[in-house]
Amino acid sequence: MVSSADSNARGGFFLPYQEAYLADESRLKIVEKSRRIGFTFVQSYEDVRDCIRGKGMDVWLSSADRSAAEEYIIYCEKWFKMFQAAAEYMGEVVLDEEKDIKALQIRAANGFRVNALTSNPKRFRSKGGKVVLDEYAFHDDQDAMWKAASPAITWGFPMRILSTHNGQSCRYYREVMKAKRQEGRFKLHTITIEDAVRGGLVDKILGHPSSDEERANFLAECRDIAGDEDAYLEEYMCVARDSAMAWLPWDLITSCEDDNAGRPELYQGGPVYVGRDISRRGDLAVFWASEMVGDVLWTREVVALKNAPFEEQDQVFDRMRHTYRVVRTCWDQTGMGEPIVEAGKLKYGQLLVEGVLFTPPNKQAMSTNIKQRFEDKKVRIPPSRRIRESHHSMRRMVTGTGIPSFDAERSQLTGHADDYWGHALSIEAAEAGPAVGPVHHQVAEVRRFPGKGAF
Repeated sequence: MVSSADSNARGGFFLPYQEAYLADESRLKIVEKSRRIGFTFVQSYEDVRDCIRGKGMDVWLSSADRSAAEEYIIYCEKWFKMFQAAAEYMGEVVLDEEKDIKALQIRAANGFRVNALTSNPKRFRSKGGKVVLDEYAFHDDQDAMWKAASPAITWGFPMRILSTHNGQSCRYYREVMKAKRQEGRFKLHTITIEDAVRGGLVDKILGHPSSDEERANFLAECRDIAGDEDAYLEEYMCVARDSAMAWLPWDLITSCEDDNAGRPELYQGGPVYVGRDISRRGDLAVFWASEMVGDVLWTREVVALKNAPFEEQDQVFDRMRHTYRVVRTCWDQTGMGEPIVEAGKLKYGQLLVEGVLFTPPNKQAMSTNIKQRFEDKKVRIPPSRRIRESHHSMRRMVTGTGIPSFDAERSQLTGHADDYWGHALSIEAAEAGPAVGPVHHQVAEVRRFPGKGAF
């Protein structure tokens, strides 16, 4: 009975990545997954199947909260009916009256039970059978849960651990990393939202074969709903983020956002400092113009160009020079920036253009300056998602030799923290103060420039 129904389900209910999970009958499995791709659904199926097989077993699932436990039990009821297996939903049963331990329970006709517990380590004491830890990264005390639950499988029962990530400072992350290094005995399954979409998730949601545009729109919506790049990577792309490593925390960045920043028409005629992060292909070429108003650097304009010819980039800088009273600029001199800086010095003057090599000491100095400005509330930036995430993407790490290193992962939205470095170069120019000697320019009538690359 089980094998026939099992074949029917595998042929109709599940998507390829779910089928692959069911086909893997390893005793120990661990899953890192995107949110809402149907893993509680498929896990409940496997658990009911194991409960009513010839050598059935009790199943003990621990979820992060009661609502998740209730959803799991609803799925289990569906599978018992599909298998045509007699079972009775017992509701909430008392497992230990003295310790007030309860579980939502379905009892099969063969006497075995499926139990859904909430996250409480003591509830696994004296239990035996298959163990399922759902959304394990969100359990309150993962080490205590592991200690209490793992002996339950001593007599050869299976164990399943499923979760999205919740940072790197937890037991779940350590177990996933062990599995990736092929240490221990757990078989790892990794399914991102992109894997799920390739496996037909959007088709199933829409009820028809999806187009490229529909799949792209679905992924874009997931990213927008996540709210920021860190959340998207962790909730949907199986990337465990360590927010403690972020050089500029979210609340520090947003505390310096202002709707009046990034508006050229609000330029007050003060000294302007421009940072130029140079790129020709792939990453963003960023021009960041900051006006000193009192002791606060107000962002007046940010222009980000992708794959733009250097001639077009030079035109952006020429326009800024004739729009604002630009008194000093700092340009990225690293790599391809070397000849660009040399040409800039010849064209605009040695005093106006300063090249900055992105050496570890220089990156540390610039990062220290930009963080100090944020902490002292002496910068104002526009409320732009790209700019916000670029600044938050910077990480401070310490190398094996003890030298601090500042770097960021590349992303489609933020490039290689290009807005961050453009801003840092602008602040670097301001820290040095106005160039000594005359700076020849003519300030044009102030107006808004919403052109290519402006946010």
